Amino acid sequence: MLLNNAQLVPVGLPAPVEPMAVRITGGRVTAVKPALDPELGEEVLDADGRWLIPGLWDAHVHLGQWAKRRTRLDLSGTAQAADALERVAAATRSTAPGTQLLVGAGYRPATWPEPPTVTALDAASGPLPVVLVSGDAHGGWLNSAALSRFGLPWRDEPVVEAEWFAALPAILAAEDAQVGCGPYTDALRAAAARGVVGVVDYEFEPGFTSWPRRYGAVGVPLRIRTSVYPADLASAVSAGVRSGDALVSDHGEAMVTMGSLKIIADGSLNTRTAYCVEPYPDGGHGVRNVAPDELRDLLREARVHGLTVALHAIGDAAAEEALDAVAETGVRGTDEHAQLLAAGSAQRMAELGLVASVQPAHLLDDRGVTESVWGVERASRSFPLRELVDAGVGLAFGSDAPVAPLDPWLAMASAVYRGEPGQLPWYPQHSLSAAEALAASTGGQERVGVDSPADLVLLDADPLAGTDPADSARNLREMPVAATWVAGRLVHGAF
Repeated sequence: MLLNNAQLVPVGLPAPVEPMAVRITGGRVTAVKPALDPELGEEVLDADGRWLIPGLWDAHVHLGQWAKRRTRLDLSGTAQAADALERVAAATRSTAPGTQLLVGAGYRPATWPEPPTVTALDAASGPLPVVLVSGDAHGGWLNSAALSRFGLPWRDEPVVEAEWFAALPAILAAEDAQVGCGPYTDALRAAAARGVVGVVDYEFEPGFTSWPRRYGAVGVPLRIRTSVYPADLASAVSAGVRSGDALVSDHGEAMVTMGSLKIIADGSLNTRTAYCVEPYPDGGHGVRNVAPDELRDLLREARVHGLTVALHAIGDAAAEEALDAVAETGVRGTDEHAQLLAAGSAQRMAELGLVASVQPAHLLDDRGVTESVWGVERASRSFPLRELVDAGVGLAFGSDAPVAPLDPWLAMASAVYRGEPGQLPWYPQHSLSAAEALAASTGGQERVGVDSPADLVLLDADPLAGTDPADSARNLREMPVAATWVAGRLVHGAF
């Protein structure tokens, strides 16, 4: 393919001022010049002065749960338990014949006046098993029928953290059996329409076995980097898979690759389980999901067997323990979330070569909860994107979908303005420029050049335009995507 008249956007490197011709051969960019003569049999397209960037990546997705969001009962925006229970009662009355499981998602109980209880959910749902996933995905509110179905002991409160994560694979498998692969197809098509060429999938499943089975049926050729959790680490080691290995290839291109060992070191803000140095208002410090000795053992095993690691650490105490373990074991990988850091942690991350895999759109939901739960001082150092960049830490933007939408432009806009349109920006000293936000969204690829992957996005507007942070963020949120190519294949657009 020959793409003429494309304006290259500078991502990490300077770009030519004049429009360029870009040739793609065999999944790579093979020439970039002001003008190129068409070769025999070459498809010639005219970009008509549109802006060309490397394809976008979402560096943190729970793809199965995001894909099934349209089949789940939406509980977002519920201000109290009664609101959620009313939606559950209506949904159970209208379920289709043969439904064996009702799954809802999006409730955030941190600021509810009364806690969610199994007794109340039983009264609203009846005998149909019901699983309601919290908005931060760190807990599940199950009725008695669901607790029984998934082998969990009865209790009157939601299941959270380690017990929840252990139960989740069986819940997701039951949900998959009910809805099939169609939601994955729809989700990846929608991602391509936003310029996404690849996702890092941290779903609670052995992705190194499930994605090779699933990929062909999904039928949307985006790149998937999968993962493994400690529960399946022995199986991954036995299978001999190492980070970077191709699990599914097509025309010589690695479409599904092995990623990291994902370890959830602590909890989250909304469930008040993020592990923190200073206590919460109730006196607790949060939850340490993995003891320091166990964490070191997991990191050593990952390193020995050729796996990078992805360390979930939201609280500042969890982040410090994670950095200590990385320093001792020498493993490589990412700090997932880096939501609250202690003084000096960003510099330590840079020295250890860790990438900060961060989700800027989380701050849109968390800004109010942060100040009420963590207080103003900790809020002022939450989502410290500027500190990370200034320390020399590499950033990789993601969504943590379904916690936030799988939309890289929303993540970029949130990093630039740190607020919804019309709001005052939340601690704007931590803001990034549009160029910095874009560079954190392209999977490490700098501007389009010779020998770069032909994972490309053509835009109808300049992503670096804007007179101030609010204007830049508005431009990013509304960014029109004209076309998306993966390995030179058109996956979105009218070309």
